[in-house]
Amino acid sequence: MKYALIRMLLIASALAPYAATALDIQLPAETAAFKPSELPGYVLAQRNCIICHSVHYIQSQPPASPRSYWEATVKKMKVPFGAKIADEDIPAIVDYLVKTYGAERSSGN
Repeated sequence: MKYALIRMLLIASALAPYAATALDIQLPAETAAFKPSELPGYVLAQRNCIICHSVHYIQSQPPASPRSYWEATVKKMKVPFGAKIADEDIPAIVDYLVKTYGAERSSGN
């Protein structure tokens, strides 16, 4: 029993430096940007969405996504994912997203 305890202590002391080593992760710079718009949701999306994920995430959503899809997605970011989006900002963000990346895009987008 004494030797087993000594062996465990030796192993633990040998592994201790690896357990305490900090992991340094460098993320690449963001290369995507929201499509500029006069819609109020443009600024709100910049302020709220890229805190948690890349613009690429939004750009990769199905382009035929209807307003209901974008509304459900934005609300999902708030609950359960915990995004700090004000309830009163959700309609403007949804409007921007559906008109810029979804089913309500104009032919110029």
